[in-house]
Amino acid sequence: MTIDSELILTVSEALSRPLFRNAQLAAGDKGLGRQIRWVHILEVTHFEKLIHGQEMILTTGLGFNLDAVSSVHFMEKLISQNASCLCIEIGPYFERVSPELIELANAAGFPLILFPSTVRYVDITQDLHSLIINRHHKMLQELESISREFNRLTLQSQGTANVLKLLHRSSQNQILYLPLQGQPLFYPALPAVQQETLLRHLRERPPMDDSPNLKPGNAPELREYENQTLVLKPIGASEQTWAYLIMSCPRIPQEYEYLLMESASLSIAQELLRTRYFEERKLFSENLWVDELVSGRQSEEQQIKDLIGPDFKGMNELSFRVCLIEIGNLYNETPSENERESARLHLSLIVRSTFEKFGFRPLITLKNNRLAIIALDLKSKIPAKTRISQALESLRDMNGNSGTAGDNRLQDLQLITGVGKCYVQLKNAYASYQEALQALSLFSCYGKPVLFYEELGVFQLLLGLNDGTTLQTFIRHYLGPLIDHDKTKGSELLLTLKVYLDHEGSKQIAAQKLFIVRQSLYYRLEKMAELLGEDFLSAENRISIQVALRAYQLLYPDSFGDPQSLNRASQNIYSRERDLHPHSALLQSPDR
Repeated sequence: MTIDSELILTVSEALSRPLFRNAQLAAGDKGLGRQIRWVHILEVTHFEKLIHGQEMILTTGLGFNLDAVSSVHFMEKLISQNASCLCIEIGPYFERVSPELIELANAAGFPLILFPSTVRYVDITQDLHSLIINRHHKMLQELESISREFNRLTLQSQGTANVLKLLHRSSQNQILYLPLQGQPLFYPALPAVQQETLLRHLRERPPMDDSPNLKPGNAPELREYENQTLVLKPIGASEQTWAYLIMSCPRIPQEYEYLLMESASLSIAQELLRTRYFEERKLFSENLWVDELVSGRQSEEQQIKDLIGPDFKGMNELSFRVCLIEIGNLYNETPSENERESARLHLSLIVRSTFEKFGFRPLITLKNNRLAIIALDLKSKIPAKTRISQALESLRDMNGNSGTAGDNRLQDLQLITGVGKCYVQLKNAYASYQEALQALSLFSCYGKPVLFYEELGVFQLLLGLNDGTTLQTFIRHYLGPLIDHDKTKGSELLLTLKVYLDHEGSKQIAAQKLFIVRQSLYYRLEKMAELLGEDFLSAENRISIQVALRAYQLLYPDSFGDPQSLNRASQNIYSRERDLHPHSALLQSPDR
């Protein structure tokens, strides 16, 4: 099927219909190839919101006076609205065509058609609409047939290549398949010079940089190139782009061509997704040694070399970090084992593609609901830590963006991540994994979805001292009286002290964070001095108390809630404090 001859109704073909046998083409013969998508009768001059474009316009001039000036203005608006042509009935409302109107129609290539006698516009609309609807139905049938053929071809060897050939035959346009990894394919083949020129243009203006919102499932991008219109369609799934399908048209593409590209891109995406699933399953079986590395069961370099094989030398020279992602709700409603495997493979596929996009070679192993990734850095101008943050942020965006075309298998998953320090040599994977595990364990303390080990501060030291008694003894020595007072009196001295010290001893900021007046803060500080000693804020004691607070937070991560959530409780405590100490000068003017 060729698009021009069988599916598109043009002005030239409309003029060949019986109802147009007495019609005269007065001007604009260069526009006879214009497409007609619909027929519309207009008898008003203000029609900007009444037409969409590519309509044949029929008018008698009834309702307005088409004199020489107004008729030119009327045609100018039709041309700007991308109408297909103008048909005017010569009669009492329009007696003759002015030279200015003919000049405008010829200059714009806009067909001006005259009916020298009365015609039934209702017959014209019925005739052409029937023709358009029948052809549209035929187009849909043809598209359905071609779509089935696309799907059938992807089940054969060289499926993508055969889909591209069929797309070229169906559209009669030049086709380019541009994978992000691999060699481009041209159908039909172009001379080497033309291929290089087109590829250079695409390298200079990459689709992803030129149009950030261009994603699989979205409308294609149009771009002018050497008197051609390039249609760029991304191919992929789950907001991951794997390739671009590009069609080069000698004119503005038609709806049929867009639909052909959509069908072809979906078929190719399905084939790529199947291939990637097979590859991911293979990688899962081959990368069992990843679990050996992160679990520390293989620590000798020769053992690791024997485990990995020929790739060992190149991988061992790359710097890396271990990322440990804990995934909540991965197996909702206890699915079958097949569904579990599908979920694991799909998640691994998305993670792998995302890390590759940001310049890493990921080695992945999944245990229950924890995904361990050895992110080998392939080097980039952007620091590795920044790129890891961007990759993890991208995963969270796909997870939480229910309003976009994100994969529904990722939505509602709770993703928190710990990241170990940077190392070289794979024998250090265990050390980075342990650091990532420690960072992950402190999520409740920091509340951050991504936590790097080097951000843990004094927690790095405290984690090593957490033997069950050392930290408890240290905490009791420096904070015991405050802990006991809070338990017996229902006060918030421990939280108050933490907020006060976390904000460099600023009474104003601490009171704001605790949602209490400063007078109440002064009373609490007085109470702390009474319980801990007047010198509890001296330099030496201050450091020890801050460490003890962090240790307490490590052992009891839920002990310090969000101060905002304690607003009402703090107000109640202030009231109790004022009632218990009615003569305290610090509590007499809470609004001062």
